[in-house]
Amino acid sequence: MDLTLALVIVTVAIALFFDYTNGFHDAANAIATSVSTRALTPRIALMMAAVLNFVGALLGTEVAKTIKDILTGFDTMSSDHALTVVLSALVGAITWNLITWYFGIPSSSSHALIGGLIGVGLAAGVSVDWHKVWEKVALPMVISPLLGFCGAFLVMLTIMWVFRKANPHAVNRGFRLSQTVSAAALSLGHGLQDAQKTMGVIVLALIASGHHSANNDTIPLWVILAAASAISLGTMSGGMRIMRTMGRRIIALDPPRGFAAESTAAIVLYVMAIGAKAPVSTTHVMTSAVMGAGATKRFSAVRWGVARSIVTAWVLTLPAAAAVGALTYAILHLLIPGN
Repeated sequence: MDLTLALVIVTVAIALFFDYTNGFHDAANAIATSVSTRALTPRIALMMAAVLNFVGALLGTEVAKTIKDILTGFDTMSSDHALTVVLSALVGAITWNLITWYFGIPSSSSHALIGGLIGVGLAAGVSVDWHKVWEKVALPMVISPLLGFCGAFLVMLTIMWVFRKANPHAVNRGFRLSQTVSAAALSLGHGLQDAQKTMGVIVLALIASGHHSANNDTIPLWVILAAASAISLGTMSGGMRIMRTMGRRIIALDPPRGFAAESTAAIVLYVMAIGAKAPVSTTHVMTSAVMGAGATKRFSAVRWGVARSIVTAWVLTLPAAAAVGALTYAILHLLIPGN
């Protein structure tokens, strides 16, 4: 087996491992509120999320194309060098994912991956499409959490007004059932968004090795199925650490607020994936929506200290993953022949 083929296989395998870590890292985002309000048991919630993550991954490829186009100019370097760039970006993203998972911090797998790509691109002298980074990453990174917070706040205010004279126990019972639908919608959106990012990286590796044309916008079927399967298996593995943070530590949600947060987050994910073609963070959107729904109880009910630590992790994710990716590239650049 020649070095290029070996690097392709290793890069694709690590990309799928990243997708797997994304599944268990971000599974909690889609189901934490449903579990915390006892709308679903953890086992049923994880199984539902795993199935719908798989289905969601089959619904589109626009986000994958955006990820694929962040780094350009692979045609000016050797295949081995280009593959080292992609591999290093993945290692940076996975490392940050594992660190934040260990400490139970709901950071963004999406921005870890993008940070890894940017960091390695700068270290390796690869062209970074900064216009695309600004339009498809930076702006949506700010806008999507704001939409999540404000949308969930307004949805919850509407629910409070519509059901202001209803029996609270009946309302809670009804929305506990409704959360099954909203959690399912959010799981579908998570698959639609996050599995596509891995698809984009795998295609980037295929372009780097000469197995796919940079001008070809189609995503091979085997790439779609492999990414869908990996994120689904990762979701089945759990994510209880982050689930506790999302479900209880930010604010103890009741079923109506859980429904408001989940339904709003799902809508934002669909709009960003299908309309804006932007790889936004499920974590950012859902966490913001939880805070927005919780703030309708009273602003002091939200544990802003926990929220502050989460926001800090958001801010650190891009540069941290970029730094790890750049360091990995520096090491692999020396170790792999042909670089």
